[in-house]
Amino acid sequence: MKKALLLGTTGVAVAVAMLAFGFVAGSPQIARAGTAQPVETAAADTKIDRAEVEGIIRDYLLKNPEVLLEVQDALEAKQQEEQRIAHLGVIKNAKDQIFNSAFDGVVGNPNGKVTIVEFYDYNCGFCKRAIDDMRALTKSDPELRFVLKEFPILGPDSQKASVVSMAFHLMHPEKYGEFHNALLGGQGRATEAAAFKVALSLGADEAVLREKMKDPTINEALAKTYDLANKLAITGTPSYVVGNEVVFGALGQEVLAEKIEAAKAAL
Repeated sequence: MKKALLLGTTGVAVAVAMLAFGFVAGSPQIARAGTAQPVETAAADTKIDRAEVEGIIRDYLLKNPEVLLEVQDALEAKQQEEQRIAHLGVIKNAKDQIFNSAFDGVVGNPNGKVTIVEFYDYNCGFCKRAIDDMRALTKSDPELRFVLKEFPILGPDSQKASVVSMAFHLMHPEKYGEFHNALLGGQGRATEAAAFKVALSLGADEAVLREKMKDPTINEALAKTYDLANKLAITGTPSYVVGNEVVFGALGQEVLAEKIEAAKAAL
């Protein structure tokens, strides 16, 4: 990946240099101050051979390879800033869908000062490990509202388990945290059957649960989540929205705590 970025950066550097040389070589005649007569520039009289220019650029880059790293860092910083600005717009326009969807479970303080939203999949190994981060953060911070957004992207089992989960949430929102901890924190693969087992153990009526699973708004909510994730450039789990920032990956409790404190400071 690093090699590919460097090659791309090299191409950009060479292209820019060629454009610069091309501009000088092809500069139009300019008029001398105070006269109407054009004066040809010295560069305009010089014919520059492309191969010679490329050789000069190559020699320069070989002698100064750190230039490529500087260009690459600048490009990455520019792309990250562009993505951050794009995220701000999406978060602003989809604030309720991100932070207040009726289909999302909430743990911690439901009226907390700051909200963190986790996009997760019940079969995501990183999400399973990150569940300890959620527990620790909500325990240590009484002002934290933690929203759980179902984002089943790891196949049919994940999708079916999420349908059961969301149906259970419609029936027993007050028990959703227990359901989430049991299914995500359990051993083995999360399937429809495994989700059913957890739901029934928490008092759900099987007939009512199966009926709730047919509610078309569940699939509509999942479709909206997929669309939202696409707009936020979220392609994996876990991913988080903290304040006005999108955080990718299971970065650990300390990093998330820093993001949460930053979000509080911005309020």
